[in-house]
Amino acid sequence: MFNRREVLKGAAASAAVISLPGVRLRVAHAATGEQRLAVLILRGGLDGLSVVPPYGDSTYYDVRPRIAVPSPDKPGGSLDLDGQFGLNRALSPIYPIFRQGELLFMHAVGAQHHTRSHFDAQDLLENGTARPHGTDIGWLNRVLDVVTPRDVKRGLALGHTVPLLIRGPTPVRTWSPGFLPKVEEDFLDRLSMLYSHDELFRNAFTEGRESADIAGMTNPKAARKAARGKAFGVMAAQAGTLLGATDGPTIATLESTGWDTHVNQVGSLKNQLGDLARGLVAFRENIGTAWNNTVLVAVSEFGRTIEENGSRGTDHGTGGIALLMGGGVVGGRVAGNWPGLVPKARFEGRDLMPTTDVRGLFKGLLRDHLGVSEEALEEVIFPGSSIAAPYEGLIRTPI
Repeated sequence: MFNRREVLKGAAASAAVISLPGVRLRVAHAATGEQRLAVLILRGGLDGLSVVPPYGDSTYYDVRPRIAVPSPDKPGGSLDLDGQFGLNRALSPIYPIFRQGELLFMHAVGAQHHTRSHFDAQDLLENGTARPHGTDIGWLNRVLDVVTPRDVKRGLALGHTVPLLIRGPTPVRTWSPGFLPKVEEDFLDRLSMLYSHDELFRNAFTEGRESADIAGMTNPKAARKAARGKAFGVMAAQAGTLLGATDGPTIATLESTGWDTHVNQVGSLKNQLGDLARGLVAFRENIGTAWNNTVLVAVSEFGRTIEENGSRGTDHGTGGIALLMGGGVVGGRVAGNWPGLVPKARFEGRDLMPTTDVRGLFKGLLRDHLGVSEEALEEVIFPGSSIAAPYEGLIRTPI
């Protein structure tokens, strides 16, 4: 579906041509084949200790007497993952993917620069530098510049805005659910002629038509049914359809909000996690055989406090959780270095200690799944990140 809003989105994506200081953005293109990557941002600060509860760590139940997820042997308890960690039962639809070895979780993921500000932490996660607001170009846009020729637009942002994560000089397409009447092609052709002599409007109009082409590949009614009509579920289902297409995008971004659980965390997360699980299952079903060449990684800007607060919730923390799923993921496990929950093991006495730099997680994924060279990772994608080595063993068959 084509409308004026899509045109303006295309213009916004194309206009953010701001150079990263001291970094040469153009490098040799990597060979990606049919590989696909989807990055999902869970905005608000997801509580990883409720997603994958460490039921084998007795401190967990001491510090969360009212909101802890029961152990697998208790009524309504978590689903056992490995004898130490469980999976929140609200995520049971994705449990079979874990058992098939195509889904992994990683605790204690965080950034080198620690902040409990949503805005700074999200900016840090998306810009890929060592500090908030370090650049106006997202690290995933720089990846696009590395792995695809400039004239092949294989990036896609699903949602009502283009997030910083994929914003920059390499153009990306956009898609969001729309319900406006379809515009006739003859009218669009005439508009194209009208804008042909104005570079700004011509480029924006072209981007808008390409987004409209993407919309034509989707099936909103089927997506709403598959995901029970929830906004994220529809986005995830359509992301699977688009990434699964032969000429679909190489890289896509999705977003989910509402993960800031200061109050009544158990009830809020039950609904949120249920929607997330149904969306991920719809993504898996819709992507078809491209699943074998696809990785979806989900991260949040930070984790939450180890101890519960007085409102049956948790507050902004540090170490968080990541989720990776796909046909090539070495899954069926809880990865990372678990720091423990006792007071002396905590960050600043209150948070889960981050033991894996999120940039190292992304580096390992980009190197082994998309074939991005370590030189490009260090100099272009995540400048100044030598402290964060690429995480090993995420992908079953590295390029």
